[in-house]
Amino acid sequence: MGRAKLPRKSTAVDMTAMCDVAFLLLAFFILTTKFKPEEAITVVTPNSVSAKPAEEKDFVIVTIDATGKVFLSMDDEEKKEYIANSLNQTKNLGLDVNAFKKASFFGTPFSSLKSYLALEDNQRKGALLPGIPIDTVKGNNEMIEWMQLIATAYQGLKLRNLYVKGDNNSKYPSFEAVIEAFKKNDFMKFQMITNPEAVPVGSEYFKLKDQGGNIEE
Repeated sequence: MGRAKLPRKSTAVDMTAMCDVAFLLLAFFILTTKFKPEEAITVVTPNSVSAKPAEEKDFVIVTIDATGKVFLSMDDEEKKEYIANSLNQTKNLGLDVNAFKKASFFGTPFSSLKSYLALEDNQRKGALLPGIPIDTVKGNNEMIEWMQLIATAYQGLKLRNLYVKGDNNSKYPSFEAVIEAFKKNDFMKFQMITNPEAVPVGSEYFKLKDQGGNIEE
């Protein structure tokens, strides 16, 4: 007796639920995505193969932009409060101490600090500021005094995270003036902030890494 043949039916999958889930996920990511804010100081750092990340706590960063302007930032609000009070006492600047503590960076002469702190956040852009004076020829390198204030604020404690973040096209005289300010205040060790990249294949560094060599970053 022949076997009964069952009629073949096409398979249909209802995609409605899947489409709903996809649109819900899309809406969620659109609403929760945070775009990277525009940097106040535009700096394109040089590349390096170092894998050691910069510390994000208890740091002092000296930034040099492409035009050679110098800016300073630090995260410790206690130290910034000390510096603001010192400047008010020694230079009678009348600074708003709370605004000084909250400022993310400084990039003006001491004489303009008060008006700088009164600016709106959208006006505190590196391109709109003159930078800290570093004219070594005329003897007006205010970075020396900034570093002296920082050294006093730490009161003998070791500043472990002193960084220099220089643009790939920054001017050497600016870097030289910053190093002079470090030396005059006995800051003999600092680290450069760079853009990390992979070790070039075939280089001596790559071979040592491949062989498990102990290389200090």
